[in-house]
Amino acid sequence: MRNNSSIPPEFNKFFWDVDINKLDVWNNRCFIITRILNFGDLEAVRWLFKTYGEETIKETVKISRSLLPKPAGFWQAYFDLKEEEIRCFKVYKEIEGFFNF
Repeated sequence: MRNNSSIPPEFNKFFWDVDINKLDVWNNRCFIITRILNFGDLEAVRWLFKTYGEETIKETVKISRSLLPKPAGFWQAYFDLKEEEIRCFKVYKEIEGFFNF
């Protein structure tokens, strides 16, 4: 991980519900990585790879419960992961049908 203690201010738009100045880049890495993988642009994803490295991002894809299905599918293919390795797919399968309207 690059020794960088803050999220670039131009990424504030991806963190509309939190104060990015209060996020710790290392301690809040799962939240930051997941949020950018879900809503970020190419510049933000490049920052992720420079800041955290491929292995940390891959592990986050595997363990995050809040990664959305479409980005999860993209990163599953990118990292050549099996569906059962990705936690968010399990979460979505468990709640499938829970909100049957």
